[in-house]
Amino acid sequence: MAQLIREIGKSGVSASAIGLGTWAMGGWMWGGHDDANSIKAIQASIDAGITLIDTAPAYGLGRAEELVGKAIEGRRDQVVIATKCGMVWDTDKGNFFVDEHDKKIHRYLGAESVRAELETSLKRLRTDYIDLYITHWQDPTTPIAETMGVLLDLKREGKIRSIGISNVNAEEMKQYLAAGQLDSIQECYNMLERQLEDELVPLCVENNVAVLSYSSMALGLLSGKIGPDRVFEGDDLRRENPKFSVENRKRVADFMKVLHPIAETHNVEPGQIVIAWTIAQKGITFSLCGARNAQQAVENAKAGEIVLGADELAIIDQAISAHLGPVARAA
Repeated sequence: MAQLIREIGKSGVSASAIGLGTWAMGGWMWGGHDDANSIKAIQASIDAGITLIDTAPAYGLGRAEELVGKAIEGRRDQVVIATKCGMVWDTDKGNFFVDEHDKKIHRYLGAESVRAELETSLKRLRTDYIDLYITHWQDPTTPIAETMGVLLDLKREGKIRSIGISNVNAEEMKQYLAAGQLDSIQECYNMLERQLEDELVPLCVENNVAVLSYSSMALGLLSGKIGPDRVFEGDDLRRENPKFSVENRKRVADFMKVLHPIAETHNVEPGQIVIAWTIAQKGITFSLCGARNAQQAVENAKAGEIVLGADELAIIDQAISAHLGPVARAA
């Protein structure tokens, strides 16, 4: 069975409903990196029918983009590249956001900065255009009309094919919509974190804007492969995350048991059912899934071929309510 293909809003750009997320490949906040395995994961994804690859300059201060560029060399026409702008470490404009590898990251979306970032990303990615260009985090110091203006200019120039935004609220999204054609939003969405359904998903459905869900597996918590005995080390962001408490991981393990019969029916693993559930939700167009080796990449791709029945979706929703409520409320 072939991958499910969906359009990115009204852009005319289509991609696989399952996308490869490359945040972990950058190494930062994920306990290190393995470049060779990351390249194999990207190539295995493409071989398995994944066309959407999501990356960003901030993922390892350019490392993830460079890895994508190496992995897709000679295969550029087989992929839809999404990358981002607005998290910069060469200026103190905008507002300070976070430290990464002794660099101070600022959120800044001024027109001149967006242009400069794009040129750098094109070099890392070894391409002359970006399929989907996304504002990574919003910059309260720059008017949205200015940011959208330069994005529209870049689209007219053929350097980007579609425009996206990420980590926004409803009011910010409305301002982008008022300024020009917005093609997508990229937001955290999974079985534990469904706030997107309140305002942003209805707004996207109304305006034909695609939704790319990131953290579809809740940082791996819903993969079915992180048991209560797992120890997180180094700068792994899960080390101090309350959702990853031993008690919560036990609750997730109980939830996964409910998915086993459904997974067996489709000859897949429970984690793949989690991904299939995600893209079956109203308004959720794409599910971005991380992979750090070829095996994970192939498993994620398989989820794009699963069609869950109404009865299966009902069983899953009941299990979410019964088992995952306390995990979702973990602060």
